[in-house]
Amino acid sequence: MALGRREERQERREERRGGGRDAEVFQMREKLVSFGDDYWIETTGGRRAFKVDGKVARIRDTLVIRDMAGAEVAKVQERKIAIRDTMSIERPGRPDATIKKALISPLRERFTLSADDFADIDIQGNIVDHEYTFEVDGSKIAEVSKRWLRVRDSYGVEIDAGQDIGLILAATVALDQMSH
Repeated sequence: MALGRREERQERREERRGGGRDAEVFQMREKLVSFGDDYWIETTGGRRAFKVDGKVARIRDTLVIRDMAGAEVAKVQERKIAIRDTMSIERPGRPDATIKKALISPLRERFTLSADDFADIDIQGNIVDHEYTFEVDGSKIAEVSKRWLRVRDSYGVEIDAGQDIGLILAATVALDQMSH
C-alpha cells in the first residue's frame, strides 16, 4: 500500500534524523508574535496546544505561554539593559532560563539557552527564515523549519521526546521576538 505524501515526508525526516525517534511537531505562525497580541500554538493536526498571551501593561513587555488548562508554562520577557540581545524565560517552579545572542557569528546566527537545571542548549541557523536547530553537546534535540508545513506564514517546531516542550516553545517565541 502506498504511503500518503505526509507519511512519506515524515518517514524521510525520521530517516534523516537517524531512525524513528519520537518527536512532537508544533505549528507556529510567522511574524504574528507581538507584545499585546494573543495567538495559539497548534499541533500539525490543527489541535490547539498552547496559548501565547501578549502583555503590554507591565514595566517590561511580556509573553505568557499557557497550556490548554490555562496553567502558565513559561513567561518570556525582554531584558531592557543588556550588552547583547537577551531575553529571560521564567518557568513556574523551576529556575529561570536566559537566551543570549552570540557576540560573534559570521556565517549563521547563534544563541545560547541556559539555566541551572539543564546543560546549555546551542541554537544556530537562520533564525529570521525559521530554519535552525537546538543542540546539546552536538546532538540535535529540536528543529525549526518552514519546509514541513504547507500552511502560508507558518513554520514547524519539532521537539524530540523527553525534552522540555514548554522551554523549547518559549525559546522559539523569544527568538521570533529577537529577530524582528
